[in-house]
Amino acid sequence: MSLYFQSTLTRVWAPVGQTPRIHVSPQREMIHFYGALEVQLGREIAVPALEQTSSVTSDFIRLLLLHFPTHHILLLLDRAPWDFGPEIHQLLTETTV
Repeated sequence: MSLYFQSTLTRVWAPVGQTPRIHVSPQREMIHFYGALEVQLGREIAVPALEQTSSVTSDFIRLLLLHFPTHHILLLLDRAPWDFGPEIHQLLTETTV
């Protein structure tokens, strides 16, 4: 997931007599996250990432395997380019039983 820090113009609530200030950045600032939800207990895992690459995706999957060593994992990928690549194929080959 990527969160973009961009301002939009809309109506806002503000105390009477105080004009709200909106920070507008000329850049498309953003932050990426990798996340997972363990549905039985509702436990969330979210990790910030500087970029989204197949190497980072592979590292996140390895993190999931460390957190849930005895569980079956259903991983839903959205066909993003970083969901494929040699690192992902190697990891799936190593861990598939």
